[in-house]
Parts: sequence; C-alpha cells; structure tokens
Amino acid sequence: MKALKPWILVLAGYLLLKFGIPLIGSMLHPGTWPVIPTSVMKMYVFFMVAGALLIYSFSEDRYNDAIGPIVDVYTNPGKGTIRLVTILLVGSMGAFVTYQYVKPTFEAPVELRSVHPAPPSAAKGWGKSYALQTLKNPLRDDTANFAKNSEEGGRVYYQNCYFCHGDMMTGKGPYADGFNPLPANFVDIGTIAQLTETFVFWRIATGGPGLPSEGAPWISAMPIWHTLLTEQEVWQVIIFLYDYTGHKPRVTEVHE
Repeated sequence: MKALKPWILVLAGYLLLKFGIPLIGSMLHPGTWPVIPTSVMKMYVFFMVAGALLIYSFSEDRYNDAIGPIVDVYTNPGKGTIRLVTILLVGSMGAFVTYQYVKPTFEAPVELRSVHPAPPSAAKGWGKSYALQTLKNPLRDDTANFAKNSEEGGRVYYQNCYFCHGDMMTGKGPYADGFNPLPANFVDIGTIAQLTETFVFWRIATGGPGLPSEGAPWISAMPIWHTLLTEQEVWQVIIFLYDYTGHKPRVTEVHE
C-alpha cells in the first residue's frame, strides 16, 4: 500500500484538475464547463509526479517503503505469477497509450479546423441576449470620444489580453508557447480584418466554451470574458484592436 501512495496522490491531483476545477467553474458560472488546456495539464501532471517522487525519496526510510514492494515483486522467486501479471499490465498500458497516439481517426486534422466558425444568431452575456445579425458597436460612431475609448480599450487589453496575444498583437505573448494553435495574430490580414465587430464581440464575450459544438473539436483557451469584463470594456477593446492594427472592420452589405 505504501508503494501506491505517491501514485494515488498523483491520480487525485489529476482528477482534481480534470473534473474538480471545471466543476467548480461550472458552479460559479452556470452554463459553462471550463477546460484546462492539454499543454497546461501535461505541465501540471509532470510537476505532480516529480513532487511525489521527491517527497517519497527525501529520506531512505520513505524511499524503501515506497520502492520496497516493487523490488520484492521483481526479485522474489515466489512471486513469479504476480511478476508476470505486472509485466503484462505495464506492457499493455504502454501499448494502449501508444495506440491512442497513432490510431486513425475520423476527426478532421487540427490544421483544417475552421479558424472563423459561423457565429450563432444570438449570444448571451451580462444577463441578456444579443441578436448578432443586427448588433452594432455602440462606440463606433461616437467620434468625439473615439480616442478616449481606444485608450481605455488599450488599458483593458494590456491588463487582460496581452499575456496571450502579445504587446504587438502578433499572438506571441508570454504564455503563447503553451498553446497549440497559437493565439490569434490581430496584425495579420487574415484575422480581424476579415471579421465584423459583431463577430469579434461574440468571440471575446463567450470565449472558447462559446464556440459552436458542430465545429468541434475546438482547441481554444479563450476565457469567457463577459464574466470578467463589462460590455463597454469589450467594445472598447475592439475599438483599440482595429485602431492599433490599422484594420477596418468588415461591414455587412445589403444588396437588393
């Protein structure tokens, strides 16, 4: 039993990250199910395994308690059956993990995912619903306060968005290397320059969990910003994004 203690701790930590934290998040923000990115999960599990090994190898007594049963199984002539079963289980586990990585899949490759998914007809946030087809940026036509709103949007951006999207908005922030795919590059002509402000508003407000399920699997760690920012702050960030990059938002044209 002592040999299993470090791995029981690692398993408990993994289950907490995989299910406990998302469950707490869903209770704090009903209707959502936050997901920890796979890259972050791997990093946390690595440190949990390393920490457990350090704890149980800190002293010779603890080390012997933890490693003793394992050595006994592999060296005791009277435990040949248990040894054979253990070897088969470990080998089978390795084969299963390897198969999961190389097995064919019917899912579309990540590289072919839809970068700009079709938005829903309506989105919810701040306790109300928005009709995205008719929604407009209320700050866009306020020319008298445009510079002020852009400046305020910059403040919000560098306090919240900079860490992933970078100080130059190229998608290379301090945390960007932990994500695959990388955060959006707003300077690139293929991102916000191709989108309406309404689309950008929807993506920022609802984050990764707000993406439509029919386009899954999505790999987005974007937070649900309508739970962290005000509606005006989101519109101000959008004003700042287009003002800083020099892009103009795409507009919907009506043809008769």
